[in-house]
Amino acid sequence: MSRLPGWLGRLGTNLSEMGERLDQRRAEAERKDDGIEPPVPDIVHALPEELPPGVQRPDPAHVVPWGVRVAAEAGWRLLVLAGTVWVLMKVISAVQLVVLAFVVSLLLTALLQPTVARLRRHGVPQGLATALTAILGFVIIGLMGWFVTWQVMENIDNLSDQVQDGIDDLRRWLLNSPFHVTDKQINGIAQNLREAIGANTEQITSAGLEGVTVVVEALTGILLAFFSTLFLLYDGKRIWEWTLKLVPAAARPGVAGAGPRAWATLTAYVRGTVVVALIDAIFIGLGIYFLDVPMAVPLAVFIFLFSFIPLVGAVASGALAVVVALVTQGVFTAVMTLAVVLAVQQIEGHILQPFILGRAVRVHPLAVVLAVASGGMVAGIGGAVVAVPLVAVSNTVVSYLHAYSREAAMRTAPRPRGATALDVAPVQPPQAQPPGSPPA
Repeated sequence: MSRLPGWLGRLGTNLSEMGERLDQRRAEAERKDDGIEPPVPDIVHALPEELPPGVQRPDPAHVVPWGVRVAAEAGWRLLVLAGTVWVLMKVISAVQLVVLAFVVSLLLTALLQPTVARLRRHGVPQGLATALTAILGFVIIGLMGWFVTWQVMENIDNLSDQVQDGIDDLRRWLLNSPFHVTDKQINGIAQNLREAIGANTEQITSAGLEGVTVVVEALTGILLAFFSTLFLLYDGKRIWEWTLKLVPAAARPGVAGAGPRAWATLTAYVRGTVVVALIDAIFIGLGIYFLDVPMAVPLAVFIFLFSFIPLVGAVASGALAVVVALVTQGVFTAVMTLAVVLAVQQIEGHILQPFILGRAVRVHPLAVVLAVASGGMVAGIGGAVVAVPLVAVSNTVVSYLHAYSREAAMRTAPRPRGATALDVAPVQPPQAQPPGSPPA
């Protein structure tokens, strides 16, 4: 019974508050009926300007959700990385000729360096071995270019006549084909082509003038590649040691270990690509030679050179051989040429490349396609040629540095002791005991 007065007091207080609220609502309703708006309370002044004593504002870093913080951290790092790549691409595009010439010299050095090492093992001095190897390599490349040009110039007249005969045969085949093509439609297509060529005469002329500039740049790039190859063959070891001095001391051991592995990958790629391209050129060249396709040897050289562009080069060179066979020998010879090209490329993709390149160059086909497309967009044919070896070398370097950092962390980690050592020690399986022996 002692709690009853307190309960009655609280009940009375609540009833008083309810009465006051009812009086306020009745007064507001009367003012609305009289057309007087009730006063709006000042919410700004109703809020406290400062927190009550003893209450602190939370840290903004703790208020932001964890997922948003992680996204923000990753976002600004990606922005910095993208900006760095963008600046690097701008610098490379400004000196594109020099960069491509140096990369080509690296590929040539990877191809020719084993010959220099072999001559050195036979007692030939370093300078003489370098000079002989470089001169022999560039002479072979020059002879290939001269031979292709000579064959094209020798057969251009016969080829033009054969092309004209092939066009006439194609015209007759279209007229007699089930496509119901009329002579008027063929003449209209030819007239449209002539008008298009006449309307774009200025563009064709400017393209010819730009071609002269391209030739000058190509000669400059060839000279840069030649001298860079000479110095890399002669003094490659000291150049690499000087490059290592530019790397910070903390990262130098990892880079020093990644360099030889990257060079081994590049050498394996170049050697394997040369062997595969040579086999493609020989067998496709023999096929189109026996099919009596004109300029079989120059086409074989083109197939060899285009094979250095993965995927795209084989398709382009094979299409060129099929087109030449079509316009010179007819549809049947073109179909047979296509069959030869497809057969050789299937053998290359499923047998030659896995057997010759092996595990030295492990690049996924999707990465190859994306690398060739990106390299072609950035630097044209030269970019498409160097894109795949760059990706292969980068894959080797990243894999080695990841493994090296993990091994370094394990070496520097404190060794477990006491009970901790027993916890992390591998558990040996119980050994079988002979029957009847007492338990251990």
